[in-house]
Amino acid sequence: MSTLAPVASAQRRLALPAVADVVALCVFVAIGRSSHDEAGSLTGFVTTLWPFLCGAIVGWAATAALRRGRSFTPAALWPAGVIVWVSTVVVGMVLRVVSGQGTALSFCIVASIATAVLLLGWRAVAAAVGRRRISAS
Repeated sequence: MSTLAPVASAQRRLALPAVADVVALCVFVAIGRSSHDEAGSLTGFVTTLWPFLCGAIVGWAATAALRRGRSFTPAALWPAGVIVWVSTVVVGMVLRVVSGQGTALSFCIVASIATAVLLLGWRAVAAAVGRRRISAS
């Protein structure tokens, strides 16, 4: 039973940041679609979400490759958070072009800023809470 505890702990360390990133991207899409009066369609929501979700997955894969032998977590602001954020935006925009979705410069700027706030923001908050817990003990 003791050999399963490290595996469960490692899975939790990966699952929580992954879920937080997916939630952040869903919030980004929901806010964006509602600001354009497009909030009601599940198909439209998924159509807007998938390129960015694929970009985040590429970022996670790059982070996993970079992590080998290094001591940082997927919840780390640097480098994991920055890699996931940049991949989300770059791959997301490329996939939007390939799939015939819009990539106006204003959208690229807003998407970059909004995803930075959401994907890096929760990591910054988690780091601050972690530091506060360590200093309190």
